[in-house]
Amino acid sequence: MGPPVRITRAGVVRGTVTGVALVATMTIMGCPRDSATHPARDDARSPQASPSSAAPSATGQAPVAQGTPRTVPALRSAMPAAGPGWRPAPGARVVTDQAGPLADEARRLADELKLGTAAGPAHPGDIELALRPDQAGGPEAYELTTHDRKVLITSQGEAGVFYGTRTVLQAVRSGGGLPEGVVHDAPDRAQRGLNLDTARKHFTAAWIEDRLREMADLKLNQFGLHFSDDQGFRIESDTHPEIVSPEHLTKAEVRHILALADSLHITVVPEIDSPGHLGAVIDAHPDLQLRDATGTALRGAVDIANPDAADIVDDLLREYAPLFPGAYFHLGADEYRALTYKDPESSFPHLTEEARRRYGSRARVQDLATGWLNDRAAVLRTLGKKPKAWNDGFFTGGVITADKDIEVEYWTGKELGARDPQEYLNEGRTVVNLNDEYLYYVLGQPNQFTYPTGQRIYEQWTPSVLRGTTPVEGGATPARVPGGRLAVWCDRADAQSPQQVADGIRLPLAALAQRLWNAGPPPMPWKDFTTLTQKVH
Repeated sequence: MGPPVRITRAGVVRGTVTGVALVATMTIMGCPRDSATHPARDDARSPQASPSSAAPSATGQAPVAQGTPRTVPALRSAMPAAGPGWRPAPGARVVTDQAGPLADEARRLADELKLGTAAGPAHPGDIELALRPDQAGGPEAYELTTHDRKVLITSQGEAGVFYGTRTVLQAVRSGGGLPEGVVHDAPDRAQRGLNLDTARKHFTAAWIEDRLREMADLKLNQFGLHFSDDQGFRIESDTHPEIVSPEHLTKAEVRHILALADSLHITVVPEIDSPGHLGAVIDAHPDLQLRDATGTALRGAVDIANPDAADIVDDLLREYAPLFPGAYFHLGADEYRALTYKDPESSFPHLTEEARRRYGSRARVQDLATGWLNDRAAVLRTLGKKPKAWNDGFFTGGVITADKDIEVEYWTGKELGARDPQEYLNEGRTVVNLNDEYLYYVLGQPNQFTYPTGQRIYEQWTPSVLRGTTPVEGGATPARVPGGRLAVWCDRADAQSPQQVADGIRLPLAALAQRLWNAGPPPMPWKDFTTLTQKVH
C-alpha cells in the first residue's frame, strides 16, 4: 500500500459499506465510554499528556501486551505482531493536515487523549490520520497500523477515520494503549442506530446531543427523530405554528443537533407520521378528523379523502425536508385506524367512494391509504429524500401497491393483518430491522411490552430476526436488510425520567452496536461484556 493521499472533504462521499475483505484472525470484544453526561474532554480516565507540537520522546514507555484491542463493537480483523505497541506519552501528537478534512477528527482525538496536534511528519509516539481514496471497503471501513511506537489510521472516508479514532480511545481505556499490529475493520450493516419518540415526551436538545455522543462512540450512525404524533408536535414550524406543542425544539436547537450529528458521522432521519398519528395536527384543524359511518371520530386519523389533509402534511414535508440534510425522511403510514375495522368499505363509505373514483371500481380503502403513502413519497423525491415507512403501511391484494423504493421499517407482526417479513424481501424490498420483540423500549411497558435487555439482544438477536424470535429463511443480506435501530417510545411519558431512559438504553445500545457491526456470534460471554462496559464506557 502506498503513502497516504489526502483529499478534500468535498471529495469524500459517505455511503454504504460494501464488500470488505477482512483477514480472518482473532477477535475480542470491548465497549466505549459513556459520554452521555460529560464530553470527552472532561473524562478524568483519559491519559494525561501535555499538548505540544514538538516530537515526543518514545523512550521509557512500557510495551503494550500483544493481542487485539478490546473495543465495542469488536474489531472484525486484527493481525497482532511483535513489537512495543503504542501508549499516549508526554509530547505525543495527533498528526494530519491542519487545514484538511481530518483536522476536526484530529482535534477531537487530541482533546480526548490530552495530546497535541501537528501537521506532521509523524514521529514515534504520534497518531497519524490520513485519507486514501482508493482504499478498499468503503467510507466506513478503516485500517489501523501500530508500528515502531506510531499509529496510522487510514480510510477511504472521514467516517472510517473517525471510527479508527474510536478504536484508539477505547483501546487506551481497556488496555492502556494499542498493541503492535494491523487492524482492518468495517461494519456489517450500513444503518445502525437509535430511534427516539419526542412527540409523546419532550426531550431537551442537550439530552439528545448526549445520546448522539454516546452513539458515536459505539460507531452507530443513524438517529431517527419521531417528532409528530397524537400527543405533540415538537419542532418549531413556520408554515403551521398552530400545531406546535408548548414544549418543543426550536429550529436553532435542531440545527445545532444536526451540526453535532454531522460531525459525529450520524444521519438524522426525521419522521412525520401520517395519515394516522396526526392528533396534534387535528387538535388545531378538527375539520380534518376522520369519522366512520356512525359519526364516531377515530383518534389521530385524518380523513384521506379530504384534500386539505394532504395539503397540510405536504406543507410540513416541504418545510422540514430542507432542515434535515440526511438522505432519508420517514413517512410513518402505520396504524391507520380505518383499516382496523372488520369491513372498512362499509364503515367508511366516503373513503370507498374516493378510492374507486381514483383507482377504479375494485379499489378499496387500503388502496386509498396506499395512494396517500405514494403521493407523500413523491413529494419527498422532489425534495431529494428517500422515503421510509412502517411495515404495516404496506398491503397486499390491492389494485395499487406501495412504491418499491420506499424502505420498509419492520417493527411488528402483532398488528391486524400483519405480514411476514419474508414477504417484503420476496417482493424485492429493502427492510430495516426494528423488531419490537427485542428493540422496542416502550415507557411504562403497556400492551405486553417489556423493556429490552442488552443480554437478549447480545445473545439472541441478529439483523435477520425481523419478527419475533425466528430469523427469516433467506434474503437478509446486508444489501436487503441494511441494519436496524433500537426504538424508544414514550407511550406512558411519565413512567421514566430522561435520565432513567438514558440509563435503561445504555446496554441495549451497546449490544445492538455489536450485532450490527459484526452479525456473527458474540465474541465473549455477556458477563465479561458488562464488566468491560464498566471499564471503558
